Amino acid sequence: MYDLVDYTIVDISKSEQDYQEIKLLLSRSDLDLDSQVNLFMVAKINDKIIACAGMDRNIIKCVAIDPQYRGNQLNLTLIDQTIKYANENGYFHLFLYTKPENIDFFKGCGFYPIVEITDLVVLMENNPVGIKQYCKQLNAQKKEGKKIGSIVMNANPFTKGHQYLVQYAASQCDWLHVFVVNENASQFSFDTRLKLVKDGTNQIKNVTVHASSPYIISRATFPTYFLKDKTKIDQAYMGIDLLIFRNYIAPALNITHRFVGTEPIDEVTKAYNEAMRYWLEDNTVSSLPAITVVEVERITESNCVVSASLVRKLLATGQYEQVKTLVPPTTWDYLSANLDKFKI
Repeated sequence: MYDLVDYTIVDISKSEQDYQEIKLLLSRSDLDLDSQVNLFMVAKINDKIIACAGMDRNIIKCVAIDPQYRGNQLNLTLIDQTIKYANENGYFHLFLYTKPENIDFFKGCGFYPIVEITDLVVLMENNPVGIKQYCKQLNAQKKEGKKIGSIVMNANPFTKGHQYLVQYAASQCDWLHVFVVNENASQFSFDTRLKLVKDGTNQIKNVTVHASSPYIISRATFPTYFLKDKTKIDQAYMGIDLLIFRNYIAPALNITHRFVGTEPIDEVTKAYNEAMRYWLEDNTVSSLPAITVVEVERITESNCVVSASLVRKLLATGQYEQVKTLVPPTTWDYLSANLDKFKI
C-alpha cells in the first residue's frame, strides 16, 4: 500500500481543499493549525491527505498522521521528505517543538532534545552538537570578571530607554553581554535593529553586542497549536527560552546577572519578567547556577514611559519632534533618513 503514497508540498493559502483536509487531520491528533505555517509536506493516497508536516522556515510544525497509518515507515518517510524540502530551500539547521511523549519518535528521525518543559513541550534540533557548537562560539567571547551581566532586547527600534538600561547594567558589571533578538517579525529588520543597538552603545567600553541565535526563542515563532490553555502556552514559551539561556548561554559566557526594565504597561512582558525569577533563579528547575534577575526602573519623558511601541506609534502618525525626544541621536539619524517608511 505504501508504494502508492505520493509526497508533495502544498500551500494551504492557495488551496481551500488542502486547508480543510489538513485542518481536519490535525484536529484528529488534537492539534490546531499554526498561523505561521502555510507550506506543508503531505502524504497522499488516492489524492487524500493522510499525513502532514508544516514548515515555518527552519522550524517543523504541525506534524500529524492519520491514526490508521501510524506506526510504520510512512512516519519516517514524511519527516525525511520534509527535511529534504527544507534543505533544498536553504534550511539545514532545523528545529521542532513537540509533546514530550513524541521524543522517541523524533529521535528516530534524527532530532535531539535541547530542553524540555515537563508535560508541556520539548524543543529538538537535527544536529547532535548544534547548541554545543554555538556555546563554543560564545565562549570565545567570554570576558573575565566576578559580575557578568546580560540583556536580551528586541529594540524595535533602539530608544533612550534601551540605552539607559545598557548604561546602568554596564555600570554595575565587570562586563555586559547584550543580545539582539534575531527575527524579522518586527517593523524594523534585524540588521537595522542590530546596527542601532551597536551605534547607540559604542561609547560604553565594557559591552559586547551579540546577534542572537535561534537559541534565543522568539515569541513570534513559538508554536501554540498543541497547547490549548493560554497559561500553559506562556509557561512553555517562557520556560523553553529561559532554560536555554540558563543551561547553555549563561555558562558559556559566565553570566551571573540578567537585567531587565520594569514593565508597567504590557502584561505579556510583565509576566515574562516575573517568569525570569522562577526559571533563572529557582534551584529546583535546573542544576546549573542561578542567574540573578535585576529589574531596572524604566525612564520617562514628559510623564510617559519611554518605549519602542510609543516610538512606532508616533512615527506612524508623523509626530517626529516627539520621536526625537525618545531616541538617541544615532537612532534619530537613521529614522530621519527613512521617514517615508514609517507613515501609515
